[in-house]
Amino acid sequence: MSSTTLEKLHDRFDPQAAQGLDDVFQFHFSDAGSHYLVVKDGSLMIEDGEHDDPSVTLSLSTDTLKGVMNGQINGMTAFMTGKLKATGNVMLATKLTSLFPAR
Repeated sequence: MSSTTLEKLHDRFDPQAAQGLDDVFQFHFSDAGSHYLVVKDGSLMIEDGEHDDPSVTLSLSTDTLKGVMNGQINGMTAFMTGKLKATGNVMLATKLTSLFPAR
């Protein structure tokens, strides 16, 4: 994943939406390796690699993530069509658009 995509996530992060959360979003990108987001009480950390115990794991391409985050792709549609695979607390994935609202 390019650093500009990660920076955009940082820029879009809404600390208010993350109040009370303590979760790890693991991403496995088909075209950019693995990264994870640690969302805890209004803060965000983005790390390379694998987390030992993620709350939810999402497998997708960076293009699919961009499409979901900017509203061009419906997350449920991506999941149903196999563009997005999720394991763990799948309902957490639905919070991504509120944690990172389009600006």
